[in-house]
Amino acid sequence: MARPKPLSGFPEFLPEGRIVEQHVLGRLQRTFELHGFASIETRAVEPLDRLAKGGEIDKEIYAVRRLSAGDEAADELGLHFDLTVPFARYVLENSGHLQFPFRRYQIQKVWRGERPQEGRYREFTQADIDIVGNGDLAAHHDVELPLVLLEAMEALHRDLGLPPVLMHVNNRKLAQGFYTALGIDDVAGVLRTVDKYDKIGPESVRELLVNEVGLDPSQAGLCTRLAEINTTDASFVDQVKSLGVSGDLLDDGVGELATLVEAAGDQQPGRLVADLKIARGLDYYTGSVYETELVGFGSIGSIASGGRYDSLASDGRTSFPGVGISFGVTRTLVPLLGKGHLTASRPVPTCVLVAVDSEERRGAAIAVAAKLRKRGIPTEVAPKADKFGKQIRYADRRSIPYVWFTSADAGVGGEVKDIRSGEQLPADPSRWQPDEEDLSPRVHGVWDPAS
Repeated sequence: MARPKPLSGFPEFLPEGRIVEQHVLGRLQRTFELHGFASIETRAVEPLDRLAKGGEIDKEIYAVRRLSAGDEAADELGLHFDLTVPFARYVLENSGHLQFPFRRYQIQKVWRGERPQEGRYREFTQADIDIVGNGDLAAHHDVELPLVLLEAMEALHRDLGLPPVLMHVNNRKLAQGFYTALGIDDVAGVLRTVDKYDKIGPESVRELLVNEVGLDPSQAGLCTRLAEINTTDASFVDQVKSLGVSGDLLDDGVGELATLVEAAGDQQPGRLVADLKIARGLDYYTGSVYETELVGFGSIGSIASGGRYDSLASDGRTSFPGVGISFGVTRTLVPLLGKGHLTASRPVPTCVLVAVDSEERRGAAIAVAAKLRKRGIPTEVAPKADKFGKQIRYADRRSIPYVWFTSADAGVGGEVKDIRSGEQLPADPSRWQPDEEDLSPRVHGVWDPAS
C-alpha cells in the first residue's frame, strides 16, 4: 500500500502535540467549571436549512449523505461549522429542562469547507462558553463572560507557557448609536466596512464608506475617527464625547463598555482594551463584542471572539438572549506547535519503564508495574527482554525518566535508576514516589515576547 497523502486542512497532532492539547483543554475545563459552567455536547450534524440560515455561509458546509443513498436523494444534513447554531437548537429543544440563566461550555470538533491556510482549517476544535437567559439576561453577564475567558487564558499563560493575550472590546450600542446620531441609515454596511479597518487601513475604510455605503465625507471622517479610539482604561469615554455626537443608545453603549473596561482593569490588568474599531461582522450581535489576540503572534488573527446577542433563539413566544465567546483551540495550537513555541517534556505519559532481564521473569516486572500504577504512577513494562543498556536507551528515546530493575540480585523490590542523572537506588514499589514534576508530562512555552 502506498504511503497516504495528508488531507489539507485536517491537522493531526503527533503524541507530543496531543499532550499539549490535552493540557490546554484540561485547564480550560477547570476554569469554566470553577465558574459554574456545565459541559454539554451536541450532535455533529444539523439540518442543512438550519445551518444555512444560522450562519449564512452555505458554501462552507459539508453535507452528509449515506453511502447507500441514491443520486436522487437530497442532502438533508450537514456537519456543524460552529458550536453556536447547534447550541441555539439545543436550548430550544431543552428549554423546559434547563435552569436559566443557563451557563454552558462546549468543547468539540467543527467542520468548514474553506481554503486551508494558517489559522483556518477544515476540521478543528473550538471551546465555547455562553450564558443564556429566558426572556431577558442581565447586562452584568456581558462583563462576567470575557473575564472568565481571560482568567482561563491567564492560567494557560502562567501554568503552560502559552503567550499572553490581549482582548479588544467594543459595544454595538455605542457604534450603532453613534452612526444613527449621524443620520446614517445603513448601519450594518458601516459596521461591515469598519470591520476591515485593520486589514485595509483608515483611508481605504473612509473611501469605501463614501463610495460604497453612501456616506458623505463628513460622516465617513467621524466614523473613522471613532474607529481610531483605543484605550486601556475608561478614558475612551471623553474621547467619544469630544467628537460632538450624542444620543441615548450611544450613551448606553459607552456606559456598558466603561463598566467592562474598569472591571477588567481590576481583575485582569493589562489584558483588555477598549478598541472602537472592533465591529464583528455578524448582524446578530447587539451589545458587547470581543476579539482576542496572542501577544506577539498577530499573524494568527483573533483566537477568541464573541459578544452579546439578544436573540440566540426563539420559539415564537420566548426569546433566549445570551452572551458567548468561542476560543479556537486548533487555530491557536497548530502554529505554536509547528514553530516550536509549545513543547511537552516527553511524548508519552510513562514515568517508569520496568526492565525485563529475562522472559521467565516478566511476571515479576508486571507485578512491580501493577503496584506503581495502583499508586497513580504511569508505568509500562519493557516490550522485550534485552540488555539493560538497550532498555535504558529505549526509555531515553521516549524521554521516560526512570527505569526499574527487578533482577534477582536487585533485592525484593528492585532498584530504580534516574537515567538523566545516573543515580540508582534500592526502592520499594509500594512506597517509592518520583519527583512531582516527573509524574506526568509537562508543557513548556518557548517563545520570545519581543519577537
